[in-house]
Amino acid sequence: MSDKSDPPSGWRGSPEIWLQAAYDALISGGIEAVKILPLATRLRLARTSFYWHFKDREDLLAALARRWIERTSAPLIAATDAYAETEAEALLNVIGCFLDPEGFDDRLEFAVRGWALGDAAMLERLRAEDARRLAALAAMLGRWGHAPEDADTRARAIYMVQIGYISMQERESLATRMARIPHYVRIYGGRAEPSARELARFHARLGYRPAKD
Repeated sequence: MSDKSDPPSGWRGSPEIWLQAAYDALISGGIEAVKILPLATRLRLARTSFYWHFKDREDLLAALARRWIERTSAPLIAATDAYAETEAEALLNVIGCFLDPEGFDDRLEFAVRGWALGDAAMLERLRAEDARRLAALAAMLGRWGHAPEDADTRARAIYMVQIGYISMQERESLATRMARIPHYVRIYGGRAEPSARELARFHARLGYRPAKD
């Protein structure tokens, strides 16, 4: 009698299942862990099943790179374009993107930066995405009246702090991070001061409840 958890006979999985397995392998073991046979073993599928969905390993890696952009650049750029009544709220939208579990995928970003260290093509793609993200941040600041050079410098401060958190694998408590956010907003904007209402909405959006004095 077969185990009920066994996949149906002849089942080859799906592109999404293979891609998710590749994502999990990249996160846990780096790019060297993303290989067809280990993925097939993990999925309990025949190695040949892979080729129903992807031409080769490079095709899978290309799909993984697209997922990275969808889960990092896309939500960040969307946050720079999100509605905001004040500059402080616009900056909170960006900061919130990095704190929202459904926003910027920091684990994938960390893994891709490791991948790029040994892959010149991926490093070039990473640098292109860095530039695109910085341009979106600078454009947002420009809409709030910052001159181009000022907007560019402030965009770099915002971005490099957030990427620094990811690269250093900083795991400060949410309460500590939240306590610093009003100060980050003031530094990033230079004149932006988040109001109590804006901070309350920001906390609520992220499901955070500050401790009462």
